[in-house]
Amino acid sequence: MSRIEKIRCPNCGSEYGERHYIDNLTRTQCVACDYLMITDATTGEVVEAYAPGLYMSSCSSSS
Repeated sequence: MSRIEKIRCPNCGSEYGERHYIDNLTRTQCVACDYLMITDATTGEVVEAYAPGLYMSSCSSSS
C-alpha cells in the first residue's frame, strides 16, 4: 500500500515537494527543481538520488 504526503522540498524549499511511501521505500521528489531521493525506509540507505545544483565541491569542507 502506498501513501503520498505533500512536503516542502528539502532541495529548493518549494511547496511542490511530495514524499511517497511505497512498501519499504520512501521517494521524495520535487517537480519545481527536479529533485529525487529514494531511500530504504528500514535501513535509511539511499537507493537513488538526483539533485541538480548540488555538487560535491560545495558539500565538502576545504581547509
